Amino acid sequence: MFLLVPLLEVFLLLKIGGMIGAWATIGLIVLTAIIGAVMLKQQGLATLQRLQRSVDQGQLPGLALLEAMFLLVGGVLLLTPGFFTDAVGFACLIPPVRQAMAGWLLSRSSVVVHSMRSHGGPRRPPAGGRIIEGDYTAKDDEDPPRR
Repeated sequence: MFLLVPLLEVFLLLKIGGMIGAWATIGLIVLTAIIGAVMLKQQGLATLQRLQRSVDQGQLPGLALLEAMFLLVGGVLLLTPGFFTDAVGFACLIPPVRQAMAGWLLSRSSVVVHSMRSHGGPRRPPAGGRIIEGDYTAKDDEDPPRR
């Protein structure tokens, strides 16, 4: 991957540069970076809003988090000069394509959710397997006896 992608990028840059010229190729690379940055900002804000809505509704934001990951990957690829990485980066920024990729990845993974108690530790049943609800007062929290 680290060898094939740069070789493909150099090949495409030489081919396209030979067809449209060196300055037009450089201009096209800069233009795709600018368009990508604008799209990344727009799609990133929309994904952040969906993520916040999911959390506000008490739902796991798995799909929104994966979309955010694809946005990050797309943004990095768009900042990398080249036409192949730009094509993959733009694919990550197009909402239906990104959602399809995130849905595909989510369908092939498993998510484990652990609930946490207020003090931050995982809630596990005691050795007997029963949880007994109740109130308690820690000895450290009580007022010291007066003398």
